[in-house]
Amino acid sequence: MTRAAAASRGTFTRMLQCLALSGCLALSAAAAAEDVVIHDARGRDVAIGHPTRIVSIGGAVTEILYALGADDRIVAVDTTSLFPARAMTDKPNVGYMRQLSAEGVLGLNPQLVLAIAGAGPKETIEVIDSAKIPLIMVPESFSETGIVDKIRMVAKVTGLGSRGECLVKSVETDLAGLRELRAKAKAPVRVMFVMSFVDGRAMVSGQKTAASEIIKLAGGTNAVDGFDGYKIMSDEAIAAARPDVILTMERGKESVQSAAIFASPAFALTPAARDKSFVAMDGLYLLGFGPRTASAAHDLAVKIHPALSRETAAVQAGSSTVNCRQ
Repeated sequence: MTRAAAASRGTFTRMLQCLALSGCLALSAAAAAEDVVIHDARGRDVAIGHPTRIVSIGGAVTEILYALGADDRIVAVDTTSLFPARAMTDKPNVGYMRQLSAEGVLGLNPQLVLAIAGAGPKETIEVIDSAKIPLIMVPESFSETGIVDKIRMVAKVTGLGSRGECLVKSVETDLAGLRELRAKAKAPVRVMFVMSFVDGRAMVSGQKTAASEIIKLAGGTNAVDGFDGYKIMSDEAIAAARPDVILTMERGKESVQSAAIFASPAFALTPAARDKSFVAMDGLYLLGFGPRTASAAHDLAVKIHPALSRETAAVQAGSSTVNCRQ
C-alpha cells in the first residue's frame, strides 16, 4: 500500500470513528432529552428515565398504577395497597407506608420509588435519597382536583398519558354525577367519623382530613369543627356535637362496633344513638381519594340520606367499569 493510500485510509477511519462518536453523543443527548422531570410533593424536580421496576407506596398510588395497566412494572407494594386484592398476593410487601425499611425497599433493586406524601419515616427517605434511587412523593390532597392531579402525575411518571386522560375523564364523569346527587340531598346531616374506640375513648376526625372531606363529598357535614386532624374527644364534646350518623372504617377484628358506641354515655343521648345510625365502610375505598372515590362518596350519600336511594339512580361508576389499561 502506498503512503498516500495509507494516509487516505487513516483519514477515512478517523472519519468513521468521529461519526460513530457523534452518533453515540447524539443518542446520549436524545436519551437525556427523553428523561421525564416530575415536580413532586417535596417541591423537588426529579428526573427519571423509563422505570420498569417501581416500588409503589400508598393505596391510591397502587390502585392508579393498576388502573393504567402498569402493574407489570410494580416490584413491591405497601400494606395500604389493598385494591385490587391481587396486589397483596402477587407483589412482595415492604410494610406500612409510615414505617418503611430502607433495606427492604433498596433490596428490591428498584428504578423508582413512587410514594404518597407522608410516607416514611424520615430516616428511611434520607437513605433512599442517598442511594440515588429516584423517589417521587405524590401530593395528597383530599379534593376532587387532588384525585385528578394524582392520576395525571402517575400517568406522567409511567409515560401513559393517554391512559391517564382516559381515567381522568371517567373520574370526572363520576364526580359530575355525584354533584348532581348531592344537590338532591335536602336536610343537613351531621356525621362524626370515629377512627377508634378504646376503653370508652373515641378518636374522631376534625377538619382537614380525608374523613372530613369524604363526608362533604357525600353531602354531609362533619359534626366536629373545633380542631384539625384526629384527636381523642371528651364525652361532653361528643354529646355537644350531636352527630346524626356515626361513620367508621371496616378493619376486621379491630373495627369499631356499633353496640359499643351506642352503649357509651358519650354517644347514648345523640341523634345517632336514637336512630341507630351507624355506617362502616372499607377504609381504602372510603378514604383513599383515588379513582373510586366518587363511587364511595355516592355509597355514603345514600347511607346518610336514605331518601336519595328512593329518588335517584346510582352514579355511573365509570372509573370501575371503563377499561383504561390499553
